[in-house]
Amino acid sequence: MTRDIYGEALNDYYLHQKEIAPLLLHSSYGDIEEMPVDIFFRDQEEIPELEFIALSLCDGRVLDVGAGAGCHTLYLQDKNFDVEALEISNIACQIMQQRGVQKIHHNDFYQFKGEQYDTLLFLMNGIGLAGDIDGFKKLLHHAESLLTSRGQLIFDTSNIDYLYEEYKIKRPEHYFGEINYQYQYQGNFGEKFKWLYLDQKMLINIAHELNWVVQILFEDEHDQYLVRMEKRK
Repeated sequence: MTRDIYGEALNDYYLHQKEIAPLLLHSSYGDIEEMPVDIFFRDQEEIPELEFIALSLCDGRVLDVGAGAGCHTLYLQDKNFDVEALEISNIACQIMQQRGVQKIHHNDFYQFKGEQYDTLLFLMNGIGLAGDIDGFKKLLHHAESLLTSRGQLIFDTSNIDYLYEEYKIKRPEHYFGEINYQYQYQGNFGEKFKWLYLDQKMLINIAHELNWVVQILFEDEHDQYLVRMEKRK
């Protein structure tokens, strides 16, 4: 059974509330980044503007997909939203329960069925779980089954085109926003996984192809932008 490296790092930080061994992220573009684990435990004052706008746009029954340690779920819960957390990491689910998240689903997004929401929320580039372009189309199809007739999809993503210039690496034959990652923590490696970043042109093309309305709501100085989508009536 593959170890939940991400969950182990979250748990160590939650238990000790201090400096822990670095959570490293190996990437297919050749870089090794240190993931600051404390960002998964941010309080209301530390939420960046893009995410604050996203949270302010939530409406009705909300599903926080890839909720992690629950910082966004807790924010909405404190504002009296009808919000539920969906998370594939069992360790992260246990942390959320201890932190006071009231409604938690331990499940894979694609296996989660039988419920309907007015808002599906994917923050901190949570939409990246799609992995690749075909996966994003699959994600939109499944999202449609989870949304009410007036439902909306809210997420942020990034145009990472600049990485290929910055790291002087050859562009892949597949879409440049499809990246391979692997977590490392305390000398142990997690399972390799794919993550997707979408530039605005690609996003809009896919939305039109699948009959979704897309709005770009906010852009920051790091090529990160906030999106709201709904199925065209």
